[in-house]
Amino acid sequence: MQVLIINGSPRKNGVTAAVLHRIEENLRGAGIEVLFYNLEEMKMSHCTGCNYCYRIGHCCMEDDAELLSKRIEEADGIVLGSPTYASNVSGLMKDFIDRGHFVMEQLLHKKYCIAVASGENYGSQDTLKVLKNLVLFSGGRLSGQLRIQAGFNDLEGMMRKRKSQIDQVAQSFIRAMKLKQCYPIQSIIHFFIFHLGIKPFVKKKGTLYQGIRGKWSKLGIT
Repeated sequence: MQVLIINGSPRKNGVTAAVLHRIEENLRGAGIEVLFYNLEEMKMSHCTGCNYCYRIGHCCMEDDAELLSKRIEEADGIVLGSPTYASNVSGLMKDFIDRGHFVMEQLLHKKYCIAVASGENYGSQDTLKVLKNLVLFSGGRLSGQLRIQAGFNDLEGMMRKRKSQIDQVAQSFIRAMKLKQCYPIQSIIHFFIFHLGIKPFVKKKGTLYQGIRGKWSKLGIT
């Protein structure tokens, strides 16, 4: 099994990164291959809204956003982590969400996921909601979530208080992947989102969105 961990923080040694690396330790301890990416190190342009990817099936900009999307296609599980900026995900994570072929192409189809949001105050609950919705709307299976409230750079205090919870979420994630666990309520919600919202919209667009239909065909989505 292979899992991608994506750190959406511009800080490679901050609270978000510390949580993600703790999850990584659990995964490696279970014999799972892990690819860890810091978005800060990736070359990724802003989405220009040209819709080229919807028509052709891939972005016109061949940068690291395309590389990560291909890595996600090949992985069994995904861990997405972001700090909270203005009650939302970081700019780095937002750029990747915009470029990553997530919702329309159903990039996370049947992939097990963990959503991690960190912050010093209540705004982190909004960040977590963005990541959870991204997983659900993109066809993923949300196996775990972590909302980490911690002071700036308080890595020791955060880990002392939350280490056990982080480990529990990571272990549940591992079990879910190994047992191919299903989540009926999530599946029902996604069914209505996809069949009443996304699919009719794409069908109405015709050849302008033929790239999306090609992606669905490869995934066995009808």
